[in-house]
Amino acid sequence: MKAVVITRPGGPEVLEIQDVETPQPVGEQVRMRVRASGINRAELLQRMGAYPAPAGSPQNIPGIEFAGEVDAVGSLVSKWKPGQRVMGLAGGGAQAEYVLIHEGLLVEIPANLDFIQAGGIPEAFMTAHDALFTQAGLQMGERVLIHAVGSGVGTAAVQLARATGATSFGTSRTPAKLEAARALGLDVGLSDQNFAAEIQRLTNGEGVHVVLDFVGAPYLEQNLQSLALWGRLVFLATMGGTHSDINLGMLMQKRISMRGVTLRTRTLEEKMAVTRRFAAGVLPLLANGQVKPVIERVYSLDEIAEAHRVMGENRNFGKLVVSID
Repeated sequence: MKAVVITRPGGPEVLEIQDVETPQPVGEQVRMRVRASGINRAELLQRMGAYPAPAGSPQNIPGIEFAGEVDAVGSLVSKWKPGQRVMGLAGGGAQAEYVLIHEGLLVEIPANLDFIQAGGIPEAFMTAHDALFTQAGLQMGERVLIHAVGSGVGTAAVQLARATGATSFGTSRTPAKLEAARALGLDVGLSDQNFAAEIQRLTNGEGVHVVLDFVGAPYLEQNLQSLALWGRLVFLATMGGTHSDINLGMLMQKRISMRGVTLRTRTLEEKMAVTRRFAAGVLPLLANGQVKPVIERVYSLDEIAEAHRVMGENRNFGKLVVSID
């Protein structure tokens, strides 16, 4: 099979399309014929040698999400059969013609979505749904601040917040991304400078109930200032740094909860639970068009290096997807 291969740690130029052995499914494994795979920052870090794939996943083939068709199944698989259209998350290896996935990590693609659209769904919507509702417990009528609102997860979180009746605030360095996010249902767009003061002003000093943060250390103080009593802060990435002083007095006075989460490093059982909750809570919204994947551009497999360059420059609004035909 053809696959994207990380030949050595480095920039986009280290990616090559190579012929590698096609994997064979055993036990509860499903072999997927991948038709599309989203590009994610985790793959850029893996390419640079900073974020290895979890044990059991290919270390030199990137790709943590996919959409395609069931090609073959292991002897213990009971849920799926060849030809079904499914999507899901992988520990790695999805930017190839075939990938092996445990049957419990697959969900059926709604009939109204094609493979390209589905290829941009799992990482963004599973991450956003898990962060908003499982980790932060977002409720109808609450207020949520979503940083990097133009990212794949950001665009998914805005739509899910709207669908649940929450009021959304979003930050971005790019005014055009804020405007595009408003079309998805973002209530208030903010610059990533001095956002805490703006939130306090707009909420009459009450603040937001939930913050989804991808930046980390540089935003910590303002995130705490932005939160309401009993507010919840969820860290999904630390793109700006991992170490910062923290105002413990504010944390205690407001009774703030902080939680750091990743999906890729969770156990199989935890990932299966995330998948089940996504299937119950988000698939119906995708099927009726209430929420949708935001795809900015589609690349061929041969254009994988360019896709990595664009992702690294933060130029995209929503998802970049690789078509694997």
